[in-house]
Amino acid sequence: MKKKLTKFKGLFVFSGEKYYDKRGYLREVFLEKKLKKKIKFSIVSCSNKNVLRGMHYQIKDPQDKFITVLKGKILDVVVDLRKKSKTFGKYFKIELNEKNNKFLFVPKGFAHGFLGLGKENIVLYSLTNYRNSRGERSLYWKDKHLKIKWGVKNPIVSKRDSKAKSFKEIIDLNEF
Repeated sequence: MKKKLTKFKGLFVFSGEKYYDKRGYLREVFLEKKLKKKIKFSIVSCSNKNVLRGMHYQIKDPQDKFITVLKGKILDVVVDLRKKSKTFGKYFKIELNEKNNKFLFVPKGFAHGFLGLGKENIVLYSLTNYRNSRGERSLYWKDKHLKIKWGVKNPIVSKRDSKAKSFKEIIDLNEF
């Protein structure tokens, strides 16, 4: 598993390997010695094409996230909400899919979301902290300040995500 730095402090892209034989393949999903993080639990989501999940973050019990695609492909996007960061208010996006075998490590302090690009998209999240429903927040995916280019005008979003706060509202709340 190879680790690639990004311009965002603490945000990494990993490239893994698949080992093929006549039965199919074997794929390593997580190596603690490479990430140097303890994973507490994992979640799997399945999303159809044009489903947008996010942009989610936690203010209580924040989590580092390790994300990969088991089936399909997604446009994965993170926004840096760390006020003291040089990349505060900027976003990073990457296509993750079952073929490119990439993983994204997202540190605490980022909002995270993704858009399903394939017909069926199965995403694995491994997290360093448990979910705290009282601390969950959402950043509006179509925020005018951030200008994220999702490549779709009318994605399918949850009621919660359609009513998420703007970047300015989040900053004014001073939750980070």
